[in-house]
Amino acid sequence: MNTNWMEKSACIDVSPDVFFPSDGVGVIVAKSICDSCLVSESCLEYALQNQIDHGVWGGCSERQRRKILKEKRIKHLVK
Repeated sequence: MNTNWMEKSACIDVSPDVFFPSDGVGVIVAKSICDSCLVSESCLEYALQNQIDHGVWGGCSERQRRKILKEKRIKHLVK
């Protein structure tokens, strides 16, 4: 997968630690940065395709990404 989108991310100058929070408040902070990002969809897709289990990617927490992947699997089975 092409990762050139990373150069355009809103988080390019933010410490990666922000996106690996230990609490809900940290998740909110990370998501707020993603909200203003022009490439958040590419970021989310990258995390989903690479099955990244930790951190906030594309504005989604680990739990949200697990739910998205589960829904994609169900849709694939129904086809």
